[in-house]
Amino acid sequence: MKLTSYEIYTIELPNRRHHTWASKMTAPIGRHIIVRLDTDAGISGWGEAPAGITWGGSQMRYYGESPETVKHIIEQHLLPAIHGQDPRQIGLLHAMMDKAVKGHPYAKAALDIACYDIAGKAAGVPVYTLLGGQFRDRIEVAHSLGIMPVEQCIAEAEQAIAEGAKTIKCKTGLEPERDIRLVRELREKFGEHIKIRVDGNEGYRTVWEAIEVTRAQEAFGIFLCEQPVMGARAMAMVAERIETPVMADESAWNVDDILELHEFKAASCFSCYVTKPGGLYRAKQQADLAQTLGFYSDIGGSIEMGIGNAANLHLGAALPIAILPSVTPTTRPAGAIGPEICGSYYLDDIVTQPFGFEDGCVLVPEGPGLGIEVDIDKLEKYRV
Repeated sequence: MKLTSYEIYTIELPNRRHHTWASKMTAPIGRHIIVRLDTDAGISGWGEAPAGITWGGSQMRYYGESPETVKHIIEQHLLPAIHGQDPRQIGLLHAMMDKAVKGHPYAKAALDIACYDIAGKAAGVPVYTLLGGQFRDRIEVAHSLGIMPVEQCIAEAEQAIAEGAKTIKCKTGLEPERDIRLVRELREKFGEHIKIRVDGNEGYRTVWEAIEVTRAQEAFGIFLCEQPVMGARAMAMVAERIETPVMADESAWNVDDILELHEFKAASCFSCYVTKPGGLYRAKQQADLAQTLGFYSDIGGSIEMGIGNAANLHLGAALPIAILPSVTPTTRPAGAIGPEICGSYYLDDIVTQPFGFEDGCVLVPEGPGLGIEVDIDKLEKYRV
């Protein structure tokens, strides 16, 4: 089997509401690159790059990618490097891509996902089988509130919980008093049966501010403190002085970052997803090393559309350590049955069927490859 042709789409979905975090208060979500790779065997695969120009690693170690940079890198560098190759030889393809381009993991991830989709379809098995097998068939949703006024957060959390959410994720990091008040009011409103995690997205001005805020939040019960400050060294200082486990996200892009986090004792867990390390192949390597070193994880993401969300769900199914509630979108095309608030970030999607949703969890798609069907009419409707 050989890769023969492709098509690239820039897609912009309508947002349910503006979704923000400490390092992204203005740029909208939902403008992504979608890639279709074709083969001489008549099998095609789909990939997605939810690239964000303001999203990158600590201290600019890994820089932001945009839909425009992703498209350029794929067309001008990555696809010429792998044209004519067998898409099932995914490790070899990564070696070729890395030789052609340094970095640009989101661009590489789009092609990696498409190749896994092809390989799964060719073998007649789901992608999670290619990654080692299915440890779970669903991922619990952590509904992300974004940085909004406390009253709006409480109202949205109430709706999400009514639809089945058992975990609420609070975006924080800009206003300490607001961050403490939000956790307190969530706990007072919803009681002990709702889990609360906080995510500062490196936003706190100092280590000491992060420690003070987190200690105050701990009085009301939080189970994760995600990336309160920038960099492994600073995170280690926070982790040493709070009771709650620290999760790394911006500081956990690849295997080298996992080694650094372990060396500095900076985190107990990390947010593992397809795009940061450059695809499913690299994410599995990262998770395997992390498991050996005693880490556990959630399945994070960049608010993917249906293609990228499916890839993350297959990754979560195949990782023994992916035990935490995750910001997994509840993918749902317009008009389909499913939650309207819980895990919902877009008003429509580019797949034909909604993902299964039961008891606060998104079900991993079944069927060969990613287990999804892309709606070509929706691709054209939302094409930029």
